[in-house]
Amino acid sequence: MAAENTVVDIRSAADALSSGADDSSAPPLHEIESLCMRCGENGITRLLLTRIPHFRELVLMAFECPHCNERNNEVQFAGQLQPRGCCYELKVPSGDSQVLNRQVVKSDSATIKIPELDFEIPPEAQRGTLSTVEGILRRAADELEALQDERKKVDPETAEAIDHFLTKLRSFAAGNASFTVLLDDPAGNSFVDNPNAPSVDPLLSVRFYERTPEQQAALGFLAEPCLAEGPEANVNRDTSTEEIGTVVDGTRKLPHGSVGAVAGRRAIAQANNNEVAAALCRYSAPEEVDTLPSSCGACGAACVTRFYSTNIPYFREVIVMASSCDLCGYRSSELKAGGEIPKKGKKITVYVRKMEDLSRDVIKADNASVQVPEIELELSSGTLGGLVTTVEGLITKIGENLERVHGFSFGDSVDEWKKKKWQDFQSRLLKLLSLEEPWTLIIDDAMANSFVAPTTDAIEDDTQLVVEEYERTWEQNEELGLNDMDTSSADQAYNS
Repeated sequence: MAAENTVVDIRSAADALSSGADDSSAPPLHEIESLCMRCGENGITRLLLTRIPHFRELVLMAFECPHCNERNNEVQFAGQLQPRGCCYELKVPSGDSQVLNRQVVKSDSATIKIPELDFEIPPEAQRGTLSTVEGILRRAADELEALQDERKKVDPETAEAIDHFLTKLRSFAAGNASFTVLLDDPAGNSFVDNPNAPSVDPLLSVRFYERTPEQQAALGFLAEPCLAEGPEANVNRDTSTEEIGTVVDGTRKLPHGSVGAVAGRRAIAQANNNEVAAALCRYSAPEEVDTLPSSCGACGAACVTRFYSTNIPYFREVIVMASSCDLCGYRSSELKAGGEIPKKGKKITVYVRKMEDLSRDVIKADNASVQVPEIELELSSGTLGGLVTTVEGLITKIGENLERVHGFSFGDSVDEWKKKKWQDFQSRLLKLLSLEEPWTLIIDDAMANSFVAPTTDAIEDDTQLVVEEYERTWEQNEELGLNDMDTSSADQAYNS
């Protein structure tokens, strides 16, 4: 792909497509003769393969008909679908034109909602677009208004109600009221600009989620497990672990239960990356590996989740889980804390002074926040999900995630101060790994499920590692769902 490494401004590229301008420095344009859906004559569709820097590859398409002057633009994603869906929530204050001017990438599968208006733009209403918050609202208003003359003749009451709604919608687009924009994309390819990158945006929040079987089917994935070509294919299929279960109607049934310690360790190693397996199994080898029937997080087909319990010194009992899909090849691994919910939260402070500190094992739980005060870096709770890595790996993962999420940090139209701010932050982030200056890593976990390994046999002798326990606030307990948790029935059952 010749345009993969070319940094271009997307708006300029779209204008160039529409005008057909010939720029020798720009990526090559492909022109295709295609049918005009308005007049039935042939027009020209121009295609440009480009990318949003540190985001994803895109195909920009612009159609123009010389007979009826019909013109339209469209954006399609050239890359792969993401493992999880994404949901962006942007709060737009009244009279803030800068928020209305934020760039938005909406894929073909994304849905836009405005709860204050009870308004929803389904995926089929607006195809893949690159616009702004204001532009999306105005386009929706224009499309609703397009057939108003016909509606007034057939259904005057409905047309009048739509006129009232259009007045409110255009008022929101003009910034005359505060509202919330929800962008939900099961494919995970949509995006909302964060002008404060790499800092946290108080007006923008993003959540990643596992797709439902219905969403998998809508995206073209196999939502239901299918049989192989025949009974012989299932019986003779070569597996990486011991042959377990029975064959019923040509399909192998995998039971819940142990698959043996030797086969289980081999399965965990094959379903996980080598670094995670080596980091975990060095503490204590699993005595028994169990299996659970599950579904693939990428294609929705039936698969097996293998798990075992192990104990990490100075931490607690944990459950290691790994899944692999024979149908699409997707693999995933995660670590869950075992035992009861701790009564106190935990704050871990690591003073990184030498190269050995970069090799410390780190378990970052799903709800843990990460801070590096020296570079003013703060990741809110839930960012990056759960990780089993090292201090160096955690900083590397943070840099990669920021480059992916903050996709509009570069480009021809970006302000120079924004570009310099991001470049300065990247250089400071790299200096952490080279240890040009001492720095501090803080992991704050209200559930006390995070862990940093000491460099000495006795944790009290490690002066560069400080672990503090604290009482959770009511707000933290409410966010974790602990205030409404009632265990009285279970306590009575155990006592009896």
